[in-house]
Amino acid sequence: SWQKLGLLPCRGGPGCKGWCGVVGCTDIICCVLFIVVILGYMAVGILAWLYGDPRHVLYPRNSTGMFCGIGAQPSVFYFDILKCVTSINIMAATLNGLQCPTTQVDALVIAMVVSFLFLLLLRFIAPVMVWVLIFGVLAVGAYGIYHCWWEYDNYRKSTVSITDIGFTTDFKVYLQVKETWLAFLIILSVVEGILLLTLIFLRTRILIAIALIQESSKAVSHMMSTLFYPLITFVLLVVCVAYWGITALYLATSGIPVYKVVALNSTQDNCGQISSNETCDPQTFYNSTDYLWCRSARCIFIKYNNEGLLQRNLFNLQIYNGVAFLWCVNFVIAMGQCSLAGAFASYYWALNKPSDIPTFPLSQAFIRTIRYHVGSLAFGALILTLIQIIRIILEYLDHKTRAAQNPCSRFLMCCLKCCFWCLEKFIKFLNRNAYIMIAVYGKNFCVSAKNAFMLLMRNIVRVVVLDKVTDLLLFFGKMLVVGGVGVLAFFFFSGRIRLPSSNFRTEMLNYYWMPIIVVVVGAYLIAHGFFSVYSMCVDTLFLCFLEDLERHDGTMQKPYYMSKNLMKILKKKNRGPKNGEGKD
Repeated sequence: SWQKLGLLPCRGGPGCKGWCGVVGCTDIICCVLFIVVILGYMAVGILAWLYGDPRHVLYPRNSTGMFCGIGAQPSVFYFDILKCVTSINIMAATLNGLQCPTTQVDALVIAMVVSFLFLLLLRFIAPVMVWVLIFGVLAVGAYGIYHCWWEYDNYRKSTVSITDIGFTTDFKVYLQVKETWLAFLIILSVVEGILLLTLIFLRTRILIAIALIQESSKAVSHMMSTLFYPLITFVLLVVCVAYWGITALYLATSGIPVYKVVALNSTQDNCGQISSNETCDPQTFYNSTDYLWCRSARCIFIKYNNEGLLQRNLFNLQIYNGVAFLWCVNFVIAMGQCSLAGAFASYYWALNKPSDIPTFPLSQAFIRTIRYHVGSLAFGALILTLIQIIRIILEYLDHKTRAAQNPCSRFLMCCLKCCFWCLEKFIKFLNRNAYIMIAVYGKNFCVSAKNAFMLLMRNIVRVVVLDKVTDLLLFFGKMLVVGGVGVLAFFFFSGRIRLPSSNFRTEMLNYYWMPIIVVVVGAYLIAHGFFSVYSMCVDTLFLCFLEDLERHDGTMQKPYYMSKNLMKILKKKNRGPKNGEGKD
């Protein structure tokens, strides 16, 4: 559209006819710091790999400090678990009679398909679902009021009052007096009245939330690849966790053991001539002929050498490993949020949809994020990491000092933990919206966070309504997917239903609840992945909608980019030759 109007190809979001992301690197200092930390993290991993010895964990040791099965006693009570796992015969015997979990995988595919269809159907059924859920809550409240009145009427003629009962731990007694039901009746009536008034005064904002949810379904339908982006995030998180675990294991086993030659019988032959400073290697000592003249010579573990620079700083390196791990995890999540936000924002700021939408919106948004905004994402991830470190320290102090705490210190510790938990939730919320503004305008983290926060505060009522309506819908969708797939799995694995093309028999299972649990957990993870993308889409379109509403007036120079349905709800329109809906 900007080419047709003869304008320059702006990439600054609303107001220009291009789409998202200002060209220019942001928060370069933090980007350099993050790269340095990553390089240091790689160096720590290399050092751990060179000096670590996981055999300290995989193999048991005897009283002399040597690995069992190595040395003069090759046959010991402990078996080598690695040989057990790699043994072809034992593996064949273990797997005999078992089948591949193909049925659980047909079930997980169903969960994926149902989640996908539910998100697409929200484009058409979102209004019905929202109003059904709202009126359902009101109906439940109305029934509660009726029930409380009915119970109050039954006990109204009773001579027993709550003053006669006094204080008791048997709460059933309180349900047999009229004052209790009268209190319930008043509370429910007040809550029901507040809900009705809220519904009356916020009906327009509820309609806006429904329209944004429908618009999000349209955006997802034009960008199917975004639904599978959580797989990339999942793989990167697995890599981060695996690297952290392996590095921690190798660091924990980086101590260099010192072995010395000791004669168990110093009077035998010339064994007394063995020097107390003679070191040895237990893996080669018993195969050598150097000490045949002393048959009681043994290679004994003495201590770990902690004199090296690495050994003296193992604890510090473990701390570095943990901090870098948290920073990398938060960065991976931030990268996913910013990439998705860039893709969905390119949908909103396309004047004519879908012709103005980029051909590969997600890949372009991802490349743009990696190229220009690594520093900003690292900055936001660092702030969140520091708060998480403080929470970990508080948990550690609470665990170590719990026995010595008095009621006052316990209360103070609980308050601190609660405050930092709330702070972490707030920072996650702020970061999420800051990443959206970064994807739209391409500014640094601090400016984006400030603009996002002020924009949301100017529209706080809309924020609350959209957040609650979206949470309600997504929660209902998750329960629908997980519950439906779980019930289907129960009937199938319990033998109550059979698929014509399946050779599965319930008699083949010793405990049919295990595959059901696997299916339910997998269905929840799949549904959570799909719905997290949808939630990010709603949040992105909502911020874009607020920016559109504040910056544009419907003229040809500043047309609205919102959908025709949103303009109808807000009683706005574009006065130029083109409307904001465009092609759909």
